[in-house]
Amino acid sequence: MADPATYRPAPGSIPESPGVYRFRDEHGRVIYVGKAKSLRSRLNSYFADFSALHPRTQTMVQTAARVDWTVVGTEVEALQLEYSWIKEFDPRFNVRYRDDKSYPYLAVTLNEEFPRVMVMRGAKRKGVRYFGPYSHAWAIRETVDQLLRVFPVRTCSAGVFKRQHQLDRPCLLGYIGKCSAPCVGRVSPDEHRLLAEDFCDFMAGNTSRFIKRLERDMREAAASQEYERAARLRDDIRALERALEKQAVVLADTTDCDMIAFAEDELEAAVQVFYVRGGRIRGQRGWVVDKVEEVTTADLVENFLIQIYGESESVPREVLVPALPPDADAMTELLAEQRGGPVHLRVPQRGDKKTLLETVARNAHEALKQHKTRRASDLTTRSRALQELQEALELDEAPLRIECYDVSNLQGTNVVASMVVFEDGLARKSEYRRFTIKAVEGQDDVRSIHEVITRRFRRYLAESEKMGELDTLGDPEDGAEEGAHQPIDPETGKPRKFAYPPQLVLVDGGPPQVAAAQRALDELGVDDIAVCGIAKRLEELWLPGEDDPVILPRNSEGMFLVQRVRDEAHRFAITFHRQRRSKAMTVSELDSVPGLGPSRRAALLKHFGSVKRLKEATPEQVAEVPGIGLRSAEGIVAALHGASVPARRAGGGDAGDGGAGARTAADETAQGRNGAGGGRRPDGGRKADGEHGGKRT
Repeated sequence: MADPATYRPAPGSIPESPGVYRFRDEHGRVIYVGKAKSLRSRLNSYFADFSALHPRTQTMVQTAARVDWTVVGTEVEALQLEYSWIKEFDPRFNVRYRDDKSYPYLAVTLNEEFPRVMVMRGAKRKGVRYFGPYSHAWAIRETVDQLLRVFPVRTCSAGVFKRQHQLDRPCLLGYIGKCSAPCVGRVSPDEHRLLAEDFCDFMAGNTSRFIKRLERDMREAAASQEYERAARLRDDIRALERALEKQAVVLADTTDCDMIAFAEDELEAAVQVFYVRGGRIRGQRGWVVDKVEEVTTADLVENFLIQIYGESESVPREVLVPALPPDADAMTELLAEQRGGPVHLRVPQRGDKKTLLETVARNAHEALKQHKTRRASDLTTRSRALQELQEALELDEAPLRIECYDVSNLQGTNVVASMVVFEDGLARKSEYRRFTIKAVEGQDDVRSIHEVITRRFRRYLAESEKMGELDTLGDPEDGAEEGAHQPIDPETGKPRKFAYPPQLVLVDGGPPQVAAAQRALDELGVDDIAVCGIAKRLEELWLPGEDDPVILPRNSEGMFLVQRVRDEAHRFAITFHRQRRSKAMTVSELDSVPGLGPSRRAALLKHFGSVKRLKEATPEQVAEVPGIGLRSAEGIVAALHGASVPARRAGGGDAGDGGAGARTAADETAQGRNGAGGGRRPDGGRKADGEHGGKRT
């Protein structure tokens, strides 16, 4: 813990202008971002009376090692800069809204030739119309199933659409009338797009015109004695009415607003949002946030609006909140700029909107209650696990950052390694790394671990030197110069990848792997990082140079944490290994044709459809492909048939009769790349499947 007095700015050096400030730790990592109307008064409050600060603010100030700031012109600029920095640096002490699941949306892909209705999660895509979010995917599917009777829009994937088009036969939904079957040309692209737009209009709240139109058509069909058609229209009307019943009418038909409410205590706050469109509740979503410092409801509202609407284009005309943010005018201007139109930010005082906001608040209170029930044991468990590891491994401090390494291979081929990071007992996937083993031939986990640890901490030393940390260890005041302790690489503009050391290095293996990791650190002169290994057979922990392992109780929280970290590294390594092995097994005859790059290979396959048809083509036919001349076509045909290719004239000389043959490498490429799925490691453990991708080093 640092003394705030050691890095307090000199008196009079802080400007009184509005701006944004950043607190950094000893490694240069940004741990807190804030904004202020007056930088001087705001920053002085952190150093004036330490005992008067909120306990978490005290922790933040003690964790920090320096503070810097940027002056801006207006409060709107301060809001925008604060949001961009919070997103860029992900500060650990900032208020961060998070939910424990990815909410599903009903999406219509209007950016495709034949729009598709589907359930989507995650980041929003450009050109896609979203409705929701919904609490459950089955709620979306029930609504869509009702609406497809009236708006038979395509719901199939691109693969199914292409297959049915090739078969010239619609799928089951096309036969039962729940798809207009654009794959076989029953409707034109314009007609299908009109159906998709009507679907979107209905979901957006413009429902009355569709029901009135169907009722008019039903009466006309009955008057014409077309009773079967009238019955189908009657069923369509009932389907639309059932879909509308799932969306409660709460306000006037013209009301479009987001209603936001909070429930909070001293440490945490829960927020709930009801999305009201066309007077109906179209979706609901909730977040939970840790209160890092003493913040009011108005501060929570401001942080929420910045983070949720910072990049969103779906800002409504009206946002109802329990309290106006401190800079209400600046926030309203920012939201209006984001929406591209006027936005009203207000607190409802009476009427139906106030009543509905109270309902949202009750939902927030219930969400906070449920979260605290789940979180209480979780916080206690993680703290106990880190404490148990500290005591069992005799560490000077709790291992708040743990890095675990694992090696994966199949009979010595495609050898890779993984590095996963856990901070405060939770996985930090943005800092995962993966390695391709370069200096080790064959199956040798010990030498592979040595190589990976060497490469990782050599990078750490290099990044530390760039940040000025190694040069200022003896004199901390030298680190205050401009450019020191910067986590952003000035050359690439990206965050430095290996600038932060762990408190504990965990390797998957026993004494040999642990000894290799420790030897790598010793060779680099790194002596302040603990090393430990976990062996699979008895789940024992091995320390360097120790004859006996450390045995943690089988049901202890420390053992569960170590197992989770090891299993995550194992999963991440096997995922990368499978990717490399699959890529190595994907070989085409065109890969061995000299002078044929990826673009021209793709053009040939697109033109002929397959390598088999390409082999049957003449040079003249190959030359019809854009970008390929006749001489290149002759070389391609000769290479595919294993014939020699006449050498071209160069510099006016004669190539003669002994032209150079087209040398192929298909056999060499295929050899050594074939492999069987799944294999056992030398210590008997079988590699498990995984799904997560990561950054490759």
